Amino acid sequence: MAQLSHLWITPEINPINRKARSIPVLNLWNTYGRVFFFSWFGFMVAFWAWYTFPPLITHAIKADLHLTPAQVANSNIVSLSATLLVRYLAGPLCDLFGPRYVFAGTLLFGAIPLGLAPLVKDAQGLYVSRFFIGVLGGSFVPCQVWCTAFFDKNVVGSANALAGGWGNAGGGITYFIMPAVFNSFAARGYTTGQAWRLAFIVPLIIVIITGVSMLAFCPDTPTGKWSERYILVEPIDGIAGVSGHVTDKSAVDSSSKSSDSVKEADNEKEKKANYADEAVMSRGEVIDIIIEGETVQKPTLSSALRILSSPQTLFHIVTYLCSFGGELAINSILSAYYVHNFPSISSTYSANVAAIFGFLNFITRPLGGLLSDVLYKATGHSLWAKKGLIVVCGVLTGVLLLVIGRLDPTDLPTMLGLVSLMAVFLEAGNGANFGLVPHVHPHANGVVSGTTGASGNLGGLLFSIIFRFVGGGTGYAKAFWIIGVIHIGLNLALCWVPPVPRGQIGGR
Repeated sequence: MAQLSHLWITPEINPINRKARSIPVLNLWNTYGRVFFFSWFGFMVAFWAWYTFPPLITHAIKADLHLTPAQVANSNIVSLSATLLVRYLAGPLCDLFGPRYVFAGTLLFGAIPLGLAPLVKDAQGLYVSRFFIGVLGGSFVPCQVWCTAFFDKNVVGSANALAGGWGNAGGGITYFIMPAVFNSFAARGYTTGQAWRLAFIVPLIIVIITGVSMLAFCPDTPTGKWSERYILVEPIDGIAGVSGHVTDKSAVDSSSKSSDSVKEADNEKEKKANYADEAVMSRGEVIDIIIEGETVQKPTLSSALRILSSPQTLFHIVTYLCSFGGELAINSILSAYYVHNFPSISSTYSANVAAIFGFLNFITRPLGGLLSDVLYKATGHSLWAKKGLIVVCGVLTGVLLLVIGRLDPTDLPTMLGLVSLMAVFLEAGNGANFGLVPHVHPHANGVVSGTTGASGNLGGLLFSIIFRFVGGGTGYAKAFWIIGVIHIGLNLALCWVPPVPRGQIGGR
């Protein structure tokens, strides 16, 4: 049972895989707490830097560079294209080199185009800049793989959802911070062109510091280096590793007993687990899970293709394409949609109310992961419960997108209420999705996480294209209900697929 003290005390550790059974959110002195902090904070900083342009582009940058609405929409599409490529690559790279190096690498490499962004002079320069800054969006994949490597199955859904949700909130933070920094420079007498360029200094400094700190203060895995991830079983009370086998110490110490007695002991059930949410495993199952099932293996082309073509992976691809793809595309146009429907509001006010959509991630995405873990425990470890939550969130999101699109509210409170309610299910669906991902092909977690994460950007790209061409780039309401129909259809298309492949070892 979860306790408030779990937020700061040293967590209990699974003696077999060295993963934590609780999340020490407030304990940065502890290795698990420190890794969790850099997982969510690193992704939040990356998301903020990735979305530095949208809060300023509606008015300041658009006016300074003389951009058309079509060019602004094109830049949104270009930004998502780079992230799509990086996320596909990040998954296998995490399995090869470990998530910490991939995470820090995306931050430090992304800092280069971020620092060069003030040199943009026209639409073409904007496209190039936003494309390479899009590398920062790829940090989501190592964020999730890193959390999965440090937190056990009873809390991994919550850990992934908290890290992803708080990280995604960077999309809301940027709508507050970037206009505030811009306004502070403008108030000091800088021109519009100078002020928006100087504003990029703030995220640049924080991105660099975060990337370097991640390398300096965190390990790759609970056992240390990524190359040491196979070192899982250590001698503990009741279990000992002997020549690659897992046996009871009592059986080893009593070798003088008859072979019949030993066989009888071997056939006995394991003692009841200390944790009610952990299934009892026999010795053979422990060995299989450690060696064959749960340890991340070096990816090969054939194994990656087999995993990517499995119906379970495809389910996560299409559902995350809808949920996170919808979030990315909507986050890019929401401020413009508010200005379009309510022309009397200022650019700063439209940015502030648009930020609500991203800020809800602080609560909504973690809520999806928490519900995933709660349902998993309440249903006796049924992964169908986790999967059902994903589908329900996806379908309800689609229904609310249809409602917003058909009503096209001209009353601001009504608009904000509907968009916020839609965001609850949309963002909770993201958290629920990565509550189930660690159970699917756990020996290739990087490949599954990377592909799922990349599908979110593919969805963002596709939905941004819809926003770009429907109504000449300003038909927001019609685009909303079209995207709603897609949400409902794709979430129902693979809802019948079993959560994990039949016969899969580990992950249950």
